[in-house]
Order: sequence, then structure tokens, then C-alpha cells
Amino acid sequence: MELVVALGIGVLTGSGMWLLLRPRTFQVIMGLSLLSYAVNLFIFSTGGLRTGLAPVLEPGAVGSLANHADPLPQALVLTAIVISFATTALFLVVLIASRGLTGTDHVDGRERER
Repeated sequence: MELVVALGIGVLTGSGMWLLLRPRTFQVIMGLSLLSYAVNLFIFSTGGLRTGLAPVLEPGAVGSLANHADPLPQALVLTAIVISFATTALFLVVLIASRGLTGTDHVDGRERER
């Protein structure tokens, strides 16, 4: 299971970096989104990939991370999802404004010479 998650994080990171280096602003925004997904998966995987364990304590049970999932990475990922959604919305508004002002969607504001 860890290998699948590691490969998924690697593919998302590689795809995000490739899109981040593209000349069009929409591709840059999609690259940032893929990078944020990769970081979210990485943070989530730091809590340990445990299946079949109870997410909360039973009444009267002693708390131990050996028997339960760690809630801190889950809370961090939830916060990161909200922040990345707001950042993507802000980037899209800036993209639309830049497209209206310059007439192009290239990162540097100019079309390539042909």
C-alpha cells in the first residue's frame, strides 16, 4: 500500500511541476493544484497508513497511537484543502483579469513569436 501511495505522490508531483513550467496561466494553475494534492497526500501519509483501526477511542480504553489513527495529519489535510480551494479561486480571478487586460493568457503577457 505504501508503494502505491508513494508512486501516486510522485506522479502528482511530477505532473504538477511539468504543468507549472508551461507558458499558459491555466496550465500553471492546474500544476499548482496537482502539487497541492501531492502535498496533501504526503501529509496524510505521515499519519501512517493503517487499515481496520478505530478512528476514535472506545469509552474506558487507554489512548495509544498503536491502536488508533493519528488525527493531526487528517486535520492538517482538511485545512490545506480549504486553503488550496481559496487560493485556486483567487488565481482564477487573477487569470480572468489578466486575460482581459493583456488579451493573452501567457504567463509573461506576450504571445510567442512565430
